[in-house]
Amino acid sequence: MSETISKSPQAGIIIVTHLDYGSALLRVAEFISGPVQDCTCIQVDSTLETTEVVARLQDAVKLLSNGHGVLVLTDMFGGTPTNLSLSLLGSRADVEVITGVNLPMLLRILENRKLSLREIADRAIKSGCEGIIAAGQVLRDGKRP
Repeated sequence: MSETISKSPQAGIIIVTHLDYGSALLRVAEFISGPVQDCTCIQVDSTLETTEVVARLQDAVKLLSNGHGVLVLTDMFGGTPTNLSLSLLGSRADVEVITGVNLPMLLRILENRKLSLREIADRAIKSGCEGIIAAGQVLRDGKRP
């Protein structure tokens, strides 16, 4: 997992998930696409107080804010990582929270980090959804939906 800060203008990324799912996802993305800068992971588990997680989120946003916004990626809508991340939306206009993070979504974000937050979010959501395939159906039908 990389927490190196770059000098080039790009959106920061915070992956907030239950346990170490986010860290594992980032390691796989780095294996595929190379080292990632301006990205950190925050795990939520039963050993951390809610206030500690929120403080870590706020610190990460401050660290990664470079004028191009920060994307917060969470594992599922309604889960604690998402609920805590939503607290960032009220205080900052340069933060977007996207739920349901998966590898296709993360890879697309890494390819498009210099776009606006809105454009990155739109592409991320599309890629995340397109990455969900019933493989057996595709193989039987001979075409991808």
